Amino acid sequence: MAKGGRDLTEGPVWRALAAMSLPMMLGIAAVISTGLVDSYFLAKVSPEALSAVGFIFPVTTAISSLSIGLSAGAGAIISQALGRKEDDHDVTRRGLHALGLGLILAGVAAVVFWLVDEYLLGALGAEDAVLEAALRYTPVWSLSFPFLVSMMLINAVFRAHGNGGTSAMVMVASAIVNVGTTPVFILGLGPVPELGIMGAALGTLVAMVAGSAVAFWLAWRDGILNPCSEPLKDLWRNVKTIAGIGGPAATSNAINPAGMALVTAAVATVGSSAVGGFGAATRVESVLAVPLLALSSGIGPVVGQNWGAEKVDRARQALKLCFGVSVIYGLTVAIALTLFAQPIAAAFGAGEDSTEAAASYLRVVGWSLFGYGMLITGNAALNARSKSGHAMTLSLARVLAVYVPLAWLGVMTFGYVGILAAAVVANVFGAWATLVAARATRLLATEAAPVAWPARHIPA
Repeated sequence: MAKGGRDLTEGPVWRALAAMSLPMMLGIAAVISTGLVDSYFLAKVSPEALSAVGFIFPVTTAISSLSIGLSAGAGAIISQALGRKEDDHDVTRRGLHALGLGLILAGVAAVVFWLVDEYLLGALGAEDAVLEAALRYTPVWSLSFPFLVSMMLINAVFRAHGNGGTSAMVMVASAIVNVGTTPVFILGLGPVPELGIMGAALGTLVAMVAGSAVAFWLAWRDGILNPCSEPLKDLWRNVKTIAGIGGPAATSNAINPAGMALVTAAVATVGSSAVGGFGAATRVESVLAVPLLALSSGIGPVVGQNWGAEKVDRARQALKLCFGVSVIYGLTVAIALTLFAQPIAAAFGAGEDSTEAAASYLRVVGWSLFGYGMLITGNAALNARSKSGHAMTLSLARVLAVYVPLAWLGVMTFGYVGILAAAVVANVFGAWATLVAARATRLLATEAAPVAWPARHIPA
């Protein structure tokens, strides 16, 4: 185990899960804050600047999904190798191969997007002043792709070693740089000229460079990405394994925003105030989901190390704990939203006409938040178990087979209430489907077919 790492196969399971998840709450909250800061200052530049970033959102989602997918693949193979007590050079080699693959893919994505940005954004509907603003943003922003991917991959390596605190620290450091530099570059302060929307891209680039530099230095200090013997050994096998997990994991992450866009289109048939309320409510939901996202970041290394060490009962216990926390937290939040939905909706930007729509969403859909928590923690456990295909199927089924069609059917039949019902059904379905997938992959035991594998013979 590298310096600062944690053996997650020993000691109380709840303590291992807490040690990985609690720091990530701060890290994830810091990352969310950067988006809020960017939006706030871009709104001061012009409506076109804010709209331009909205058109770039699909590309942002794609790059983020690539990073998350590769991180899931790297985390799975490294944590399982650590659980098996493999040689340090083998473990380091896996991390270096993941980082190399990520840098190549991010570099290719940056060049391709830089070459086709005008045509792609035009196809998405950006035109005139909005397109012009977007094209001032994209060249600088594209340069940040390799730094973003490398930072997220190294953070995944830290977490695989059981070091959630360092991963969170890198995220916070990058967010601080972003929040500190973005308004300076956008508005111009002191000797820095006013750059407008290009300043937002430059702030992101500087933050990603700083974050990846800090991550590289800490990884070097802790010895988890230092040069190792035979650096190309098992390269193809490792790349195939990372891609095999990362591809479905990236799809799982990308499907939710795509589905939300289709659901928002259904909400738009009700009216603009419904769209405003729906948007405000989903912003509240994203903040309330931070502890659940942190839990999903924490369970991967716990399951990965214990599955690699053939301590299946500990991996199962960790997943049950996550499910229990999701239910308790979800119900607690639901009660609070039922009581205080109106002022919360107003605080998150719902206008006077849309406040009731936002409050209705929070009161109703809040009672199914536990299902979303079970889904994302279950998906993370499946990825760590090298069953990312199951996780992808869960996400696709929840969004494309349940949420989107029910949202359109509901809005045509019952109006806005039908959208809320569809969201509740989708979240509850996600919880049920996650339980089914966990049993199918032996992450949860079944009474009818208890698992009694001999030592050293646990299926991959």
